[in-house]
Amino acid sequence: MHTIPLAGCTPTPLAAYLKALGIFRILSQQCPEAIPRAHWEINTFVLSSALDQEALRGFLLNQYAPSPLVAPWNGGGGFMDGDDEPTISMVAKSSSARFEAYRAIINAAYDAMSGLGLTSIAKEIRSAQEDRKAAKKLRNKAAEKLHDDRVKSAKSAFQDAKASLFLRCRNTFSERALEWLDAACVLTEEGAKYPPLLGTGGNDGNLDFTYNFMQRLTELFDLADHAAPATPEAAALLDNALFAKPTGGLADKPIGQFSPAVGGGANASTGFDAKSTLNPWDFVLALEGALLFAAATIKRLEGTEPGQLVYPFCVQSSGSGYGSSATADENDARCEIWMPLWQTPVSLSELQSLLAEGRASVGRRPAKNGMDFARAVASLGVDRGIGEFQRYGFHVRNGLAYFATPLQRLRVHRDHVTADLLAACDTWIQRFLPKAKSANAPGSVARAARRLEAAILAQCTAAQANHRMAQALLISLGDCERALGTSATWTTENYLKPVPPLSADWIDATATDDPEFRLAAALASLGLWVNKQFFPLRRHLEPVKLGLGSPSWADWDDDAAHVVSSEGSATSLLIAIMRRRLLLAQKLGGDAWPEYARLTAWPADIAAFIVGDFDDERFIRLLWGLCLVAFGDKDRTSQLARPESDALPPAFYAQLKLCFAARLPGERQVPVTPSVFHLAAAGDGTRASEQALRRLHASSIPVSHIMIGLSGHAAERAAAALLFPLWDSQLAQACESVARQLFAQTVPA
Repeated sequence: MHTIPLAGCTPTPLAAYLKALGIFRILSQQCPEAIPRAHWEINTFVLSSALDQEALRGFLLNQYAPSPLVAPWNGGGGFMDGDDEPTISMVAKSSSARFEAYRAIINAAYDAMSGLGLTSIAKEIRSAQEDRKAAKKLRNKAAEKLHDDRVKSAKSAFQDAKASLFLRCRNTFSERALEWLDAACVLTEEGAKYPPLLGTGGNDGNLDFTYNFMQRLTELFDLADHAAPATPEAAALLDNALFAKPTGGLADKPIGQFSPAVGGGANASTGFDAKSTLNPWDFVLALEGALLFAAATIKRLEGTEPGQLVYPFCVQSSGSGYGSSATADENDARCEIWMPLWQTPVSLSELQSLLAEGRASVGRRPAKNGMDFARAVASLGVDRGIGEFQRYGFHVRNGLAYFATPLQRLRVHRDHVTADLLAACDTWIQRFLPKAKSANAPGSVARAARRLEAAILAQCTAAQANHRMAQALLISLGDCERALGTSATWTTENYLKPVPPLSADWIDATATDDPEFRLAAALASLGLWVNKQFFPLRRHLEPVKLGLGSPSWADWDDDAAHVVSSEGSATSLLIAIMRRRLLLAQKLGGDAWPEYARLTAWPADIAAFIVGDFDDERFIRLLWGLCLVAFGDKDRTSQLARPESDALPPAFYAQLKLCFAARLPGERQVPVTPSVFHLAAAGDGTRASEQALRRLHASSIPVSHIMIGLSGHAAERAAAALLFPLWDSQLAQACESVARQLFAQTVPA
């Protein structure tokens, strides 16, 4: 067995990928004694067989028999021009054994057209076109219009019979030609469906693949010779196609969507325009490779949306995850296809089985779009020995022409926690994203949806689990929830529910060593029962009611009395929430401040918040995301990293916090005094400090009687920080400077 790296066969462009499959398919079917196997090594297709490099070249040059590709149903396929069409006639009249199957299919195509009366229609079209040209030369407008109507009428009749012609071809063509028919078009109850690799039935705009396939063959082989030997240029062109050896003779010929870089056009060179530089072998072998996707077309003819054809590893387009991504791509794209790259040598039958199955799943449902496919790969929804996928999008990139645009390369992961965490809200995501991309969606909702898709793709394409990326994903879910909450009318009209409570495992997956995350997590874990109602912090951000049982659920609440505005700074947000919590505390009665949290804050982080060494915007976005998490019954402070800093909050904060502490040593209690908070929140620190000292002395709390005249923004930040929950040892650490005697027996954690 010989191992031959084919440097000219790479994952990108699509023509090079299909070329690799074409060589493998041809060799396996036409030279089975070579026992070929194939796999990918990074960016190179590697072929293993009994043939060495020279034998492989000799086989393709001297023995390769082209697959019979014809499209009599297309106007550009050449068959409407009659039996004397030059290129088709050259193939049909060849006496070479390697073109025997092609000759038979060409004759069968003409017979199928004749049997349906399409030969006479084609003659009528040609006749009307000639008469129209003559009338135009004579400037006879009336005659020109008459013949133009004849052309339109005849073409309409031809189109009406197109499905019948395709069906007749399926019934009369040989088995070898069925591979092409299955790959080009499939008839369904809803009409003809066209797989994306071959455009619309074997043509892309004015470019007919089959006719150009035959033209390229006439450039590679001397059809006038009985043996149809390779032309003098064919060997050097083959070395270029297989082994990327430099060569001349690249022609200005079309290649369509398969290889945009060699297609020429505007900005394709140093000048304003450039001609294409096509190697005929690239086009021929690429179409041979495209036939491998035929069997799956028939086996998996089903739709995720009405009228949509399911194709191997083919999904709806997602305008996210690549540098030039835009929402407009989703509207103009045909679809996107994820081409598998496998690292273990396989036989053709094994590869055909893989492509025939061509399935990617998210949980129990098939992947619908690019974002779903990335999730399927990350969660091993696709795992058949495939190491990577090359993602292509069929996008409008040159006028109205489609290009198979390489988008990104995605490695199959073996462990990916976040993909599993997303499963809990998969139903919500599937309902939210289509609505958020609709024309009437508010701008805030559309932007949040786009960020969510980008975050999911970024996380799923990361080389390994990444806390920052997982955090960005959680933040994007919070952004979506925030956008829904501020677009209540649209949200209600579209029957969209809030994000259901997420697993507490999100805390481990997203935890980072910074004060913004730790404080947002501690705040999000706050909970309070009032009159048999549970009030997590989330209920202050949006009108929502939650069911935290099994299964958990979330719905919109008509009662928005305790919801505050999340616009503005973190200071204003926390002060507004604190005011609502004070009202709830008054409803509860009792003497102590009701503070219940599954995560608590560190004094050093509170100090950073008060002095302003803090990212308010990131903190608010983190708070929205973390409020979606159901923290459960487990205390989770130990899950967060302890800050390295030993900084302490100012003494002014310590005085105020002693008035709003859930527990004090010796079972002491300080009755809730809202005026202390309100004065500080208004920036009047002097009076707030005075009130706090009075309340503490009245409650027999041994505290240093030093009135602190803090005012303005610093006092407001300290008042806002009162909302952060503290555990006993953390409270002692934060307040020891003003109440050393009280905490004398407390040992900081």
